[in-house]
Amino acid sequence: MTQDPATDHAWMSRAIELSRKCPPAAGAFNVGAIIVGADGREISSGYSRESDPHVHAEESALAKLPPDDPRLTTATLYSTLEPCSERRSRPLPCARLIVAARIPRVVIAWREPDLFVADCQGVELLTAAGAEVVEMPDLAPSARAANAHLDV
Repeated sequence: MTQDPATDHAWMSRAIELSRKCPPAAGAFNVGAIIVGADGREISSGYSRESDPHVHAEESALAKLPPDDPRLTTATLYSTLEPCSERRSRPLPCARLIVAARIPRVVIAWREPDLFVADCQGVELLTAAGAEVVEMPDLAPSARAANAHLDV
């Protein structure tokens, strides 16, 4: 399910724009996420703390869709940060929500640093479940810039 690098770059740039909408929080990353269908159209999007102080970007985007939406099984999820592998505020971390939604491809700008979670395993959880994970290190500086409030 390989995508054109220019298309991935455009969607990730849009996700980075979304991450700049996040209300700042001392104990949380600013993250943007977009779910794109196989037809190349946006299905849903979200950003951290969009609807409540604890919602993550991927969780926000997924919550706007029915869990059995058939488009998810051929979609790509773009997230400016590696999906979380553990949470204190919710029963399921974002990586598990993505697996449950059956999204086969996830594109990230950067891996979660050891700021709040000692060893985030989001990429590992996704690949173990059969998802293709693509990293875009060239956009990591832009994704990190939206998190300047955290000194990362």
